[in-house]
Amino acid sequence: MNIIKQLVPIANGARAAKNSCKAASFCVSRLNHDSSVEVNSEEHEVVIALGSNVGNRLQNFEDALERMKKSGIQITRHGCLYETEPAYVTDQPHFLNSAVRAITKLDPHKLLGTLKEIERDMGRTAGIRYGPRPIDLDILFYGKQIVNTDTLTIPHERIWERPFVMGPLIDLLGRETDNDTIKSWHLLSRYSGGLFEAWEKLGGELLIGKDGMKRVLPIANRLWDWSTKTSIMGILNVTPDSFSDGGKFLSIDSAVSHVQSMLTDGADIIDLVALEAVKNGAHVINDVSAGQLDSNMRNVIAALKIPYIAMHMRGDPSTMQNHENLMYDDVCVDVASEMYARVRDAELSGIPAWRMIIDPGIGFSKNTEHNLDILMGLRDIRSEIGKKSLAVSRAPLLIGPSRKRFLGEICGQPNAAERDMATVASVTAGVLGGANIVRVHNVRANGDAVKLCDAMLQRRGKCS
Repeated sequence: MNIIKQLVPIANGARAAKNSCKAASFCVSRLNHDSSVEVNSEEHEVVIALGSNVGNRLQNFEDALERMKKSGIQITRHGCLYETEPAYVTDQPHFLNSAVRAITKLDPHKLLGTLKEIERDMGRTAGIRYGPRPIDLDILFYGKQIVNTDTLTIPHERIWERPFVMGPLIDLLGRETDNDTIKSWHLLSRYSGGLFEAWEKLGGELLIGKDGMKRVLPIANRLWDWSTKTSIMGILNVTPDSFSDGGKFLSIDSAVSHVQSMLTDGADIIDLVALEAVKNGAHVINDVSAGQLDSNMRNVIAALKIPYIAMHMRGDPSTMQNHENLMYDDVCVDVASEMYARVRDAELSGIPAWRMIIDPGIGFSKNTEHNLDILMGLRDIRSEIGKKSLAVSRAPLLIGPSRKRFLGEICGQPNAAERDMATVASVTAGVLGGANIVRVHNVRANGDAVKLCDAMLQRRGKCS
């Protein structure tokens, strides 16, 4: 798509931006080395890149973001998290990279000074250029401004050659340009296709998982690359009212035995779906309402700094199948829109996109036809979310069709425990359609299906 043609018909890069201000509905302003620096009274949207390869890299990011917030830099969006091989100076540890969008009233040079002070306070010293550092904070964009002074260049001069910068930067965008500031960033890319074309010129999504650049999600004490294989979440119901196996695992001995069995059968994650479990060592929270049923849920998860599974549901468990909650114009489009809105609220509450896992909520406020449409439309859901946020659209996607009622309706199996074969079929469709995690009761049966699907997907990737 020709981004620039949509914005300024005659523009071609930063130089043309200056000449095209009168013709465009927005203008890229320029700050030269002899311009006076003033304190801004208005807010500007900025992009700041983060990098770290010394110490606890993720904790360094979290500390830096907290310090930025306290310094008048309001974080509004987070990119995905990337683990990357070092560039320029290669004999050093791997980096963690990301980027954030933020709002600030600090002028460009005061912003630079604030970021440099954060770097110093967190232990960064002069050291070797491009060498190891606990934190690296670079201004990529500042509003619509071009800055060219003795101490600061915006856009950052090396954006276009660095995949570890461009990847997180692209995550901060949606495929639909949402304001004039974003349009100006596309304009400054020097490409007719804007920042998207600049990313593709470097290799784009083909780089992920290759050439030392992995998109990862922090869980427990490791960074999880969910692209390498589909993960299986085994279900442990410790409540007596579960539709499938309620009451079977209420004792500690029976619960522990079942967990051990699921792990032996190939489960990567065990789902308790209980907030109290976090206090006893659980590493993820699965929120079936994406924050709708508990107004404090998002704040709790933000403070815990653990991955957040945000599931789509309308109403509550007692009302979710009411007539009004089953009304959709297009179930994939509507689910994507509603889920994005809730994830957006979570992000503004302090849960970064790099901790998000999304779940379209099969069986929750959906009828049989809706569930089938979702199983067949996972890529459509991702695509719809991607119009607003590429970071969220790239989050791990979880599905939970296991033993659900719609499978019984289709296959004539009123007994939930008899729906495992139908579950295998639905899991197969979901994995081939783009699911990264499957939530199931029968780990062993579905494990084989997942392995086969992964093998087919890997084969498809090698042949394409």
